[in-house]
Amino acid sequence: MASATAKQPAKTASKAPSGGAGAAAGGAAAMPLASPLMGGLNKKKKPFLGMPAPLGYVPGLGRGATGFTTRSDIGPARDANDPVDDRHAPPGKRTVGDQMKKNQDDDDEDLNDTNYDEFNGYAGSLFSSGPYEKDDEEADAIYAALDKRMDERRKERRELREKEEIEKYRMERPKIQQQFSDLKRKLAEVTEDEWLSIPEVGDARNKRQRNPRHEKLTPVPDSFFAKHLQTGENHTSVDPLQGQFGGLSTPYPGGLNTPYPGGMTPGAGELDMRKIGQARNTLMDMRLSQVSDSVSGQTVVDPKGYLTDLNSMIPTHGGDISDIKKARLLLKSVRETNPHHPPAWIASARLEEVTGKLQVARNLIMKGTEMCPKSEDVWLEAARLQPGDTAKAVVAQAVRHLPQSVRIYIRAAELETDIRAKKRVLRKALENVSKSVRLWKIAVELEEPEDARIMLSRAVECCPTSVELWLALARLETYENARRVLNKARENIPTDRHIWITAAKLEEANGNTQMVEKIIDRAITSLRANGVEINREQWIQDAEECDKAGSVATCQAVIRDVIGIGIEEEDCKHTWMEDADSCVSHGALECARAIYAHALQVFPSKKSVWLRAAYFEKNHGTRESLEALLQRAVAHCPKAEVLWLMGAKSKWLAGDVPAARSILALAFQANPNSEEIWLAAVKLESENNEYERARRLLAKARSSAPTARVFMKSVRLEWVLGNIDAAQELCTEALKHYEDFPKLWMMRGQIEEQSENIDKAREAYNQGLKKCPHSMPLWLLLSRLEERVGQLTRARAILEKARLKNPQTPEIWLESVRLEYRAGLKNISNTLMAKALQECPNSGILWAEAVFLEARPQRKTKSVDALKKCEHDPHVLLAVAKLFWSERKITKAREWFLRTVKIEPDLGDAWAFFYKFELQHGTEEQQHEVKKRCENAEPRHGELWCAESKHILNWQKNIGEILVLVASKLKNTF
Repeated sequence: MASATAKQPAKTASKAPSGGAGAAAGGAAAMPLASPLMGGLNKKKKPFLGMPAPLGYVPGLGRGATGFTTRSDIGPARDANDPVDDRHAPPGKRTVGDQMKKNQDDDDEDLNDTNYDEFNGYAGSLFSSGPYEKDDEEADAIYAALDKRMDERRKERRELREKEEIEKYRMERPKIQQQFSDLKRKLAEVTEDEWLSIPEVGDARNKRQRNPRHEKLTPVPDSFFAKHLQTGENHTSVDPLQGQFGGLSTPYPGGLNTPYPGGMTPGAGELDMRKIGQARNTLMDMRLSQVSDSVSGQTVVDPKGYLTDLNSMIPTHGGDISDIKKARLLLKSVRETNPHHPPAWIASARLEEVTGKLQVARNLIMKGTEMCPKSEDVWLEAARLQPGDTAKAVVAQAVRHLPQSVRIYIRAAELETDIRAKKRVLRKALENVSKSVRLWKIAVELEEPEDARIMLSRAVECCPTSVELWLALARLETYENARRVLNKARENIPTDRHIWITAAKLEEANGNTQMVEKIIDRAITSLRANGVEINREQWIQDAEECDKAGSVATCQAVIRDVIGIGIEEEDCKHTWMEDADSCVSHGALECARAIYAHALQVFPSKKSVWLRAAYFEKNHGTRESLEALLQRAVAHCPKAEVLWLMGAKSKWLAGDVPAARSILALAFQANPNSEEIWLAAVKLESENNEYERARRLLAKARSSAPTARVFMKSVRLEWVLGNIDAAQELCTEALKHYEDFPKLWMMRGQIEEQSENIDKAREAYNQGLKKCPHSMPLWLLLSRLEERVGQLTRARAILEKARLKNPQTPEIWLESVRLEYRAGLKNISNTLMAKALQECPNSGILWAEAVFLEARPQRKTKSVDALKKCEHDPHVLLAVAKLFWSERKITKAREWFLRTVKIEPDLGDAWAFFYKFELQHGTEEQQHEVKKRCENAEPRHGELWCAESKHILNWQKNIGEILVLVASKLKNTF
C-alpha cells in the first residue's frame, strides 16, 4: 500500500506535462481517495492547486516540455462543404473549403531569394493580398502614363526598325507572286505569234497511267444462285447430334428420310428467281403507269431519265410517313364528321396527290362532288385532277348542277383545244350568265374585229356598268358612233373619269382639239356634281398615260385643270416643281412642259421658275422652244442677268452673232453696269475675233463698272493677244485698286515667268502672298517656280510655311508629297502622306494619291480604305477606275468612270481619263458618246483640265478640243 502511494505522485507528475491544466487538477482531486495515509501530505498542499490556470499558462513550458493536442481541444472534424461560422461571409468564403483554399493561396506566395530580381523585384506582388485602395489606383494610373510616354518616345524608332526587318524579310523570302510579277507584266509584250508558238505541255506519264484499265464487273446470273441453292448449305461446324448418333446417322432411319420430305429443309429451301424477276417487272410497270397517268392525260415520263427522276415521287411537303398518316386520319375524321364540308374533300384529294396516289385522289374528289354538288371549288378540283376527256365530262356534270358558275364555264373553255369549240362553250355560257363581264371579255378576245364589235354592242347592253366594255366598243367604232357610245357610257356610268378622258382623246385624234379643253372641264364639273372626289395624283397619272399615248392636248388640258387642286397657296411653287421633276423622271415631257407653263402663268415674276423651265427646254426641248421661252422670261424678269446670258449664248451657239449682240444690248439697257453682261459681251466679241471691239468694251467697263474681274479679263485679253507690255501695265493699274485679288498677282507672276524674269516672278508671288496668305494657288506657283530653278530646299520650306499658315489644307499637303516623290525621295513622300492623312482624313485628293503611292499588291487594300473614308468623292472614284484600268478589268473600269462623271460632271480630269480609256478600249460610238456628254456638262475644274484650258495658247478652243488635248497628254503611268 505504501508502495502504491509512493508511486502515485510520480505517475501524476509524468501525466502532467502532456495533460495540461485539466490533468493537474484531476491529479490533485484524486489524491485523498488513494489512502488514509495521505493525510500527512495534505498539510504540505500548494496554495495554487485547485485554482484555475492563469491566462496564457502552458504546463511544462518552463522546463522545456511541449504538450499534445487532442480532438477535444480543436473540436469535431468538418467537411469542406460545411458552412463557416460567419453567416454574413461574402461569396467565395462561405464554406470551410473556400477558407482553406484562400489560406493556401496566401501561403503559395514565393518570396525566396531565387525568385528575386535586382531590377524587377519579386516575380509576384508582395502586396497582392492587401486591399486595393484609391491611392493604389492613382499610383497605377501614373505608372501607366509614364509607361505610355516612354513607349511613345521609342515608338518611332521601333516602328522604323520593324519596318526595316519586314522589308529585309520580304527581300530574303519574297512571295511566289512577287517573284513572277515582272514576268507577268512582260506578258503584255508577247505577240500573238510568239504566244501561238509556245509548245503544248506533254504527258510525262507512262502508258499504264495514261490508259488505265477500269475494273470490269459482271453481274452473276440467276442460274448460279439456283444451282447452289439446290445443293444445300455448307456447314463449318459439327452438329452435336452427329456425334450422339454415330457419325452422319440421323435419328430418323433411312438416311434422307427427314421430317421435311423432298430435301426441303428450312435452311436450304428452293428459291424461284424467275418469280422474283416477274415481281420486279410488275412493280416497275405499276410505277410507270402511276406517273404516266397525269392530269392532262399525256405521259410525263422521260424513259432515259426515269431512274434519276424517281426522287420526284417523294412527297415534297417535307413531312415523313407518320405525318402523312396523321393527316390522312385527321382528314378522314373531318369528312366523316361533316361530309358536306367542301374543303375537307379538297384537302384529302390534294394530300393523296402529293403522296403520289393520284387515283385515290380522283376517287376522293369524285365522292366529294357527290356529297357537295353545289360547291364550285370541289368541281374545279375534280376537273383539275381528271385527265382530258374525263375532265370535260366532269365539267359538263358541274354545269348541270351549277348553271350560273362563271369559273366552271371558263374552265370548260380552257379544256377545249379548238377555237370554235371554245367560242361555242363561251356563247353557251353567255346565254346562261349574260351579266358576267369576265365572260364577255374572254369571248370578245377570241373574235375578229367586226364580230367583236357586234358582241361588244350586246355586252354593254347586258353589262352597262362596265367601263372596260364601253371603252373597248368605242375603240372599234367609227368617230361618230364612238361619240354616241361614249355619251351612252357617261349616262350609264356618270362617276368614272376614264370615259371623259377617252372622249377627249377621241376628239384630239380626229383633229377637234378645241373640244378637248371643254370635255375635261365638263368632266371635272360633272364628277364633282356626282359626289366624286378629284384625286390629283390619279389625274396626273392619267395625263402621263395620255402623254405616252401621244395625246398631247388631252395631257395638257388635264394638267391645267387638276394641277392646283388640293394645294395650299404657299406650297404651290414647291409642289409644282416636284411634280415637273417627277414627270421628267417618268418620261412624260409634255406633262412637265404643261406644269411649267401653268406655273409661269401663276408666278410670272419668279426668276427661279423661269430658270427651271429654261433648263428643262435646254435639256429636253429644241433651240427654238428655248429661245421663245427666254424671250418671255426676260420680258417678265428683265433684271435676271442669267436669263439674258442664256438667250445670247443660245443665239451664239446657233451662229447668229448679230442676234446675240442685240440681246446683250437689250440686257445692257435693263441692267446697266452689270459685270456679267459686260464680260459676256467681251467674250462674244473675242471669240469671234473682234478684238478691237472687245478692247473698247473692256475700256468702257473699266470706266463705268470697274471690278477686279473686269481688270483681270482685260489683262488676260492683252496677254493672249501677245501684248505683254500692255498686259503688265493693266496688271499694275489693277493691283493699285485690288491688291487683295490673288488672280491678278498670279497673272503678273506668270507673265514674268513666261518672259524668263525669274526674280520678278518670285517677287510678284511673294508680294501676292503677303496680301493673300490664304491663296493656295499662289503658294503652289511659288513652290513650283523654286523647284523649276533647282531650289528644292527653298520649295520645301515654302510649302512648310504654307502648311503652318493654312493648316488642314489638302492641296498643300498633296504638293509636298509630290515634291518629294519627284525628287526621288519615296520614303519621305510616304511619311508626308501618312501625316497628311492624319491631318486631313476625309480628303479625296490625298486618298487618291495615296492609292498609287503604294506598291501594286497593296493598292487594292488602300483603295478599300479610301472608299470607306470618302465614299462619294469623285477623286477617289476616279482612282478606283484607274486602278481597274491598270488591272485590265475593262468592264469594271467603265462602270467606275461612269459613276465618277455622274457624281461630279464638272471634274474635267475625270472626263479626260474616261475619254482616254475609251480611245484604248472602246468603240467609236462609245468615244463619241463620252465626248458629247463632256461637251454638255461643260467641265471647268480639275488639275490637268485647268492646266490646258487656261493656257494662253488654248484660249479659243472649245470643250471638245480641250478634252482631246488633255487626253492626248495623259500617260498610263499608273
